Order: sequence, then structure tokens, then C-alpha cells
Amino acid sequence: MTTGTTLIVGLGNPGPEYERTRHNVGQMVADELASRMGVGFTRHRAGAVVATGRLGIGGPRVVLAKSTGYMNVSGRPVSALASFYGIGPEDLVVVHDELDIPFDTLRLKRGGGEGGHNGLKSITASLGTKDYARVRVGIGRPPGRMDVADFVLRPFTKPEQDVLPLHVDRAADAVEKLVTDGLEPAQQAFH
Repeated sequence: MTTGTTLIVGLGNPGPEYERTRHNVGQMVADELASRMGVGFTRHRAGAVVATGRLGIGGPRVVLAKSTGYMNVSGRPVSALASFYGIGPEDLVVVHDELDIPFDTLRLKRGGGEGGHNGLKSITASLGTKDYARVRVGIGRPPGRMDVADFVLRPFTKPEQDVLPLHVDRAADAVEKLVTDGLEPAQQAFH
């Protein structure tokens, strides 16, 4: 049963030390969407901050969410919010960093594996399904033999920071297209 509302979750870690890191690009996209909608985030008892509104005038109703806990325990707040708002996995969009695609590239999909992403693993375990939409925001692979965990928790490089606002803006556009027009049209527009 669908409520006509989409839950859009931007993944990341809490606190100012993680704010501008690669792992928090999902939260950056959620912030951009909130700015476009003219709404602010408020604390929710599910362990997240949420903002509700519509995508455009008369557009679809959405709940934007950012967990206030760490990435590897994202599932609990996502599951609690889905339950609270009566939203099934078919109306869930998770926006996250993706190592397996280059920086400044987007990919959208429904279901599939988690690719070692602990936030996605937690969400899948809590929901009991992999069948939710993902907007995969490319951050690229670590250089040389750098540890993946170190890489995702570092800020973007200066050249990446110069392009980052456009990357985040384009990812927010992809989320809007996914919610308003569906997965295939969004894939055609952004792949």
C-alpha cells in the first residue's frame, strides 16, 4: 500500500568533522533538496532529522531525512521513519556515496547488492529487503593503496570541491526526476 509520499534519505555521518567528507555526499543532496523546497530539518524521535514538503508547486509529497547516528546504523532510523510515515520500500529513495563510479557521475537503480556500503547493508537488514531505489553519487576510488575507510572520511580534493556544488545539484535533479517521473526516465536522463 502506498501513501503517495516518498521518503528520501541522504546517508552520512553526524557532526561537523564529517560534514564535507565524501561519505556525506548523500546528506549534501538532502540539504540541497530541502533548500529547493524551502523547508528546514527538525528532530524526529526515530533518530533522524526530517523535513517535509512538496517537490515543486503541487508536486509529490516527500519526507527528507538524515540520520543523526553513524552510517553503519542507518537502518534503524530509516526503518522507523518508513513505519511512522507508512512508507514501503517502493517509495524509499536512498542517496549515497558510491566508490564504484567516478566522481561527478551518477547512477540510479532499484535493488541489487550493497557493494560493501555499510549504510546500505544496515538499511537492507532493517527493512528485510533490497528492493528500494538508490541514487548512487560517484566519489571514485581511493588513490594508490589508500584504505577505503580513510578515503571516504576525507574531504573532497580542491579540484573536486570546485565541481562538488554542480555534482550535488545534478544529484538533487536526479532525485526529483526519479520521484516525479520514475526510475527508467531518470536513468535515461542521468546515465
